[in-house]
Amino acid sequence: MGAYRDGKPNWCDSGFYPVLDRLISENGTLHSKLLGIVASQDIQFHSQSDDPVTTVMSTKLVTAPAGTTLAEANEVFRSSKKGKLPIVDKNGSLVSLLSRNDLMKNIHYPLASKVQPKQLICAAAVSTHDADKFRLQKLVDVALDLVVVDCSQGHSTYQISMIKYIKENFPQLDVIAGNIVTREQAAALIAAGADGLRIGMGSGSACITQEVMAVGRPRAAAVRSVSSFAARFGVPCIADGGVSNLGHIVKGLPLGASAVMMGGLLAGTTETPGDYFVSNEGQLVKTYRGMGSIAVMEDKSKVGDNAGTARYFSENDKVKVVQGVAGSAIDRGSINQFVPYFVAGVQYSLQNIGVRSLDALHDGVNHGQVRFEMRSASAMTENNVHGIYSYEKNIYSS
Repeated sequence: MGAYRDGKPNWCDSGFYPVLDRLISENGTLHSKLLGIVASQDIQFHSQSDDPVTTVMSTKLVTAPAGTTLAEANEVFRSSKKGKLPIVDKNGSLVSLLSRNDLMKNIHYPLASKVQPKQLICAAAVSTHDADKFRLQKLVDVALDLVVVDCSQGHSTYQISMIKYIKENFPQLDVIAGNIVTREQAAALIAAGADGLRIGMGSGSACITQEVMAVGRPRAAAVRSVSSFAARFGVPCIADGGVSNLGHIVKGLPLGASAVMMGGLLAGTTETPGDYFVSNEGQLVKTYRGMGSIAVMEDKSKVGDNAGTARYFSENDKVKVVQGVAGSAIDRGSINQFVPYFVAGVQYSLQNIGVRSLDALHDGVNHGQVRFEMRSASAMTENNVHGIYSYEKNIYSS
């Protein structure tokens, strides 16, 4: 999203996000006269990169007046075959912007948006440091719905204080707290006001907390113990860490989780952070760094000074105790290839189990209708491909 004035990008005063989406207004802000729109095709083959946007913008715009309903906007999209629809007031000043993609998402994914005004639900993460209270205020000012209090060990006075602060000052915000692995930890965070919990410590693909610190818990045991306790208070849980394939998602859900968190599984996708480079074997890979790695602890360029060490409250320590690794992940293309695969895979798994929904799955486990079983090493071998001379294993079809 971006607005321009005098040929240069103009950012909103908060400094967190650009104001508009390729639209050119007289003052570079909302509620100023709409002048034009710059689309990708307008600049893709334009040879003079120093030209002001006014030389390439389109001025023949299809607009709609303020007060236009979604149904009316959809009809304008249908008749005009445009992808963007600026909403203007009687003076021609920009009020808002509708997108064809937004309307389609509203139809196909109604639970991903607010009831009114049909905007996507927005979440962000903050640390437990006092400095992030200012950042949180700025996020709330731009319609934040959910905040994740990010900490490697969530059962701390710092996190409890932050949760209470958020609930006192922003009661409309849902708060996800963590990470934790025991019922006692869950009880403290729920009492402080947490609306959701992240479960997992030391089980992530780039985490070595259990090895180095001798602290942590197997993800399955932690998820089952904490989620069964949190369910008494109506608090949903996220299984965080150790998800390296579809089967791990399906294992995390019946244990009591309402959702799973994936890091390494999606690390090589186009949309994730990190730089691409070619490995010694000639393969395209992408950097992947654990938050507890020395690379993050010493990196002050990406997310602020001492961002990595601050997560572990060691920014002032002379000796850094590393709890994560930095490495690389093979390029996997766009996440758009993975999400449909995961959704369909979970649906097939629930079908094979014999339940219709996640709630039914949880009920089945709690009432003994869906059961877990210990497996021997031989059973694990039998469970995988065996007895075939050669085969190719593709996890999804593009």
